[in-house]
This record gives sequence, C-alpha cells and structure tokens, in this order.
Amino acid sequence: MSKVAILTDSNSGITQAESKELGVFVEPMPFYINGELYYEDIDLTQDEFYQKLTEGGEIKTSMPITGNLMDTWDKILEDYDELVYIPMSSGLSSSCATAKMLSEDYDGRVVVVDNQRISVTQKLSALEAKKLADNGKSAQEIHDALMEIKSASTIYITVDTLEYLKKGGRLTPAVAAIGSLLKIKPVLSIYGEKLDKYSMARTMKAAKQTMIEALKKDMQERLHTDNFDDVTISIAHTQNQEAAEAFREELLKEFPVKEIWIDPLSLSVSCHIGPGALACTVTKKLIDID
Repeated sequence: MSKVAILTDSNSGITQAESKELGVFVEPMPFYINGELYYEDIDLTQDEFYQKLTEGGEIKTSMPITGNLMDTWDKILEDYDELVYIPMSSGLSSSCATAKMLSEDYDGRVVVVDNQRISVTQKLSALEAKKLADNGKSAQEIHDALMEIKSASTIYITVDTLEYLKKGGRLTPAVAAIGSLLKIKPVLSIYGEKLDKYSMARTMKAAKQTMIEALKKDMQERLHTDNFDDVTISIAHTQNQEAAEAFREELLKEFPVKEIWIDPLSLSVSCHIGPGALACTVTKKLIDID
C-alpha cells in the first residue's frame, strides 16, 4: 500500500499551524504588494493584508512560484510514495494548469486535482482526501473520487463595499457609484470555474436571505439531496468574524447540520471584494470526516 501525502494551497484557508494538526501540507500563496513579494501566513498575516488593502496598496495575486512548488513536492516525496495536490480552482487561477504540466515529470507520483474548489470547499476536499489516504486509497483513486463530485458545491458571497469590485474591473465606475448611493449589496456566486453576479439586494439582511434560499435551491437542483447529513454547510468572511458567527445561528435554523465551519475567506478572493464580506457554501460530502 502506497503512502500518500495531501497538499493544498493557502487558498483553502488552512493555516500553517492547522496543517500540522490536520496532517495536510499547505503551499503558501504569494502576493505582490506595492511590488514587494509576500507569502500568505509566512510573512503576511490576515490583519497585515487587510491593513495594506485598506490603505490603498497595489495588490497583485500570483500563482505559486514554479521552483518553490517543485521544491515542496520533492521534499514531501522523500517521505511519501505519492502526492495528491489540490490547488485553487482552475477557473480562478492558472496555477492548476501549471501544476498539471509540472506533474508530468514525476512519473505518476504527483496527481493534481482540478475539482474547482476555493476557500472552505477546498479545505473540505483536502480533509476528505486525507481521510481517503488514511483509508489506504491511492493517489489516483483519491483524484477520481474528488473529481466525481466536483460539481456538487456552490459558494455565495455578499460584499460590504463595491469599491474593490470596481477597482478590479467587475463593476463600471457608474454602476459602482449608483450602487453605493443606493447601498446595494450584490450577491456573487462561485459554481464550477466562474465567479459571477447572482443577485442584488438592498440590505445585508436581504442579501443573507438570498444566499440562504440559493443554498436550499442548490441542495435540490445541483446536489440532488434533501438529507442534511449528506452536505457540509460552511461560512467564510473577510474580517467579519462577529457577523459570521451571527450568520451561523441563522443558517442553523434553516439547515440542521451537526456543525457549520467559519473560516476567513482566502486572500486571493478577498483582495477583489474587500473587508466586511460574508460567504456561505453547501457541498455534498464525499466521506464523513468527523
């Protein structure tokens, strides 16, 4: 039986400290801020990131540096027979395609999973992969299992400010100005490869209700289940812990699941939406990780 390691990137929200507890390796994502290179959770904390963001720093996301990623793989493979790498969705970054190309030089020992996940859904995939590895599954078997349910997950995000969507070119200045004047709260969705506009709301309360109804609809139409034991409900946020905890209580009334995770939203998404955002997800379970 092969000894299989699981590697994801910091877009999963798994910190370096948590990675040791969970037995999952985490590749830190690089960011360029005002032209200077930083690595998430290595020399750039969440608080430092948001301070630089709100101060108007020029932030550019980047995929893992090729040499760094290969060094990580080589080091892990000194102690493991195979490696499953779960990067952020290929629809949001070219890092997945690059990793697949690099893996061709590893004679099948590195298997890259493009199941189009980000943030808490990516974290869930990493934890499920770890459980499968512990149960004796090979890297290819883990890949196939994750890919089989890759479409069974959605994320909805509402933002507190339109400033960063405007800056990123997702809203025209005119639309952003009108939206800010009317205090409109857009609801964005991530399903598969794309980050899209889903709906608009006039208040945060209405935006949260829109997201709750969207999760219910997705359980029926995309996950094809009404059994709450079949799904994981999660919350992510950008510097909005108190609101996230209150939102969890609202979700628990609608979705009687055992628990609802709350994690900071990955910085690769956060830089495009700014602080104060809330996100919720529903994902079909592959395996019980409790």
